[in-house]
Amino acid sequence: MTDYVAVTADTNFARDGAIKLYGSDGFAGMRAAGRLAAEILDALVPHVVPGVTTAELDDIVHRMTLDGGAVPATLGYRGYTHSCCISINHVVCHGIPGSKTLKDGDIVNIDVTPLLNGWHGDTSRMYLVGDVPLKARRLVDVTYECLMIGIEHAKPGNTMGDIGHAIQRHAEKHRYGVVRDFCGHGLGRVFHDAPEVVHVGRPGTGPELRPGMFFTIEPMINIGRPDVKLLDDGWTAVTRDRSLSAQFEHSIGITETGCEIFTQSPTGRHNPPYL
Repeated sequence: MTDYVAVTADTNFARDGAIKLYGSDGFAGMRAAGRLAAEILDALVPHVVPGVTTAELDDIVHRMTLDGGAVPATLGYRGYTHSCCISINHVVCHGIPGSKTLKDGDIVNIDVTPLLNGWHGDTSRMYLVGDVPLKARRLVDVTYECLMIGIEHAKPGNTMGDIGHAIQRHAEKHRYGVVRDFCGHGLGRVFHDAPEVVHVGRPGTGPELRPGMFFTIEPMINIGRPDVKLLDDGWTAVTRDRSLSAQFEHSIGITETGCEIFTQSPTGRHNPPYL
């Protein structure tokens, strides 16, 4: 049975398995954190070019997060030592910034989570580096479509299974694989909270969506099979068959009539190519 807890002044903000239902203060906090996260991804657009290192991009994220009055939630999280995750080509998620140089034709996911006044604004976006092959561009487009189709199903009375099923159906229609090993998650005051948001599923199954729920939807879609493996660094996840992978992520809140996207680009840079 799923437990729901209405957030009050006495709420224990620990990951205890209960789904937290936030009020108007929570929505205000998430709007501010989400906007900062989206602004950071917007600002990266002119910098994601051939020849830049992922460490240089991480430095920009770090500086912008601090300038925005926040701190990077990933920095120090379970020993992680960077301000964002940068995943290139066949890296599914949690790519570690470093000396790797972007090259023409790469597709890149950048995932940021500024922690602003106690609220987590978690979002990721794909970038096209130079002249990207049509096959890779199509994967990126379909992955963004999967995200937005999932969000369309995020409304009161629906279930997590409805979201997962909608994403899975669209991806598999294009003969892509949907990653099962990683999923979206609840957030708010807690970085990774209940519920888990799996991007496959059966309609009418899983936790019911109720107003006040905050969570991410972040489908990881592979051109090939859905299987992944974890590298020896303990963070980087890659496709087992070395096929390309793409991901988009938004943080959302369930409202009385649907959902609010907290991490929408304020400049319209939703899906590349970005102008």
